[in-house]
Amino acid sequence: MMTADALKGLAPDLRKYIVEFAYGEIYSRPGLDSKQRQLVTLASLVTQGATTQIQTHVKRALTVGLTRTEIVESIMQLIPYVGFPRVQTALTAAKEILEQEN
Repeated sequence: MMTADALKGLAPDLRKYIVEFAYGEIYSRPGLDSKQRQLVTLASLVTQGATTQIQTHVKRALTVGLTRTEIVESIMQLIPYVGFPRVQTALTAAKEILEQEN
């Protein structure tokens, strides 16, 4: 799984931007709890087909208290909007993490 840390030699500021902007500014805004933020983030990543980031956020979703069922069902809910191929790809990525976490 390729992460921002793995790219620090190529793009040293990428991790800083992710931490300071995404987690520092966006995730700290009021109005949504951590579970809701992870569901929104996962939905967005599924639409993009971003498998590495899906895996990262499945781990985070479990950490903030989402259940395996909630994660899987939130991805399944996207079938009519993004199609079967995107959902199947996302579930394949999620399955790898969910199996590791069991």
